[in-house]
Amino acid sequence: MSLEGKVAIVTGSGRGLGLAYAQELARQGAAVVINDVDAATAADAVASIESAGGKAVAVVAPVGPTETAKQLVQTAVDTYGRLDILVTNAGVLRDTVLWKMSDDDFDTVINVHLRGTFTTVREAASYMRANEIPGRIITIGSPTGQRGNFGQTNYAAAKAGIVGMVRTWSLELKKAGITVNAVIPVAATAMTATVPYFAAAVEADEKGEPMPAFFRHDLGFGTSDDVAGLIAYLASDEAAGVTGQAIGVGGDRLQLWSHPEPVATAYHDGGWSYQALQDGFADAVGPLQSVGEKFPPLPDDLQRPAPGA
Repeated sequence: MSLEGKVAIVTGSGRGLGLAYAQELARQGAAVVINDVDAATAADAVASIESAGGKAVAVVAPVGPTETAKQLVQTAVDTYGRLDILVTNAGVLRDTVLWKMSDDDFDTVINVHLRGTFTTVREAASYMRANEIPGRIITIGSPTGQRGNFGQTNYAAAKAGIVGMVRTWSLELKKAGITVNAVIPVAATAMTATVPYFAAAVEADEKGEPMPAFFRHDLGFGTSDDVAGLIAYLASDEAAGVTGQAIGVGGDRLQLWSHPEPVATAYHDGGWSYQALQDGFADAVGPLQSVGEKFPPLPDDLQRPAPGA
């Protein structure tokens, strides 16, 4: 097992994607620190790993505060003697349109996703540097952070911010041999289960059947386990040369997201005055960039009625 002897922390790993990540890391030999805000959920996650022959311990605490980050790292070191891998998966949703979003809606999501990633990475990276461990830091982004999504101001800001931090941290931690990457998962979750477009895929997953090829191939949409393999790979020694990247995965698809680059450049003698922009903006920049995700039409046999319809 390629992660034998390694120790990992996975935040938000009581269920869903986080649990799949923790179970795969354990399957590959790592001892895992489970994290959740619910004690029973965390205990079940630990039991699922131990029953499969793995090692796991739980920290029940909300991600965001520095105190939780310190507790997570200290638990890993006290229990297993070291820390090699951090996966920052914890998150919450408070979806609503801009004009209805409260301060609390915004702050709650930013605190868990963005600040929680910052505090846990800071604590883990500090430990790794001090102990000369060439660790692996894996953050979790989202297509929403890459392209935007209606009703998710807070979530989009947090996920975009995480990728920005990853690029910075990869530069700062390179000398220490610590890699930092963002994974952009596309998978069946509690959130996608409520979206009619994905109903046929979620229905198949719940029955334990393979998802239709349209979802797995055309959309790159699959199960939590489809994402977990990339998490384990990025946590391994084989991925020592992969850092500062945003990597998408889902279903049968793997993607490398680009860093933002100018797509058009134009010059105007004397600079771009208001009048010059009126006269020449469209020709100077060309076609504008699209926003949001565009999904192809569902095949007829995968159409499902909306709930309550």
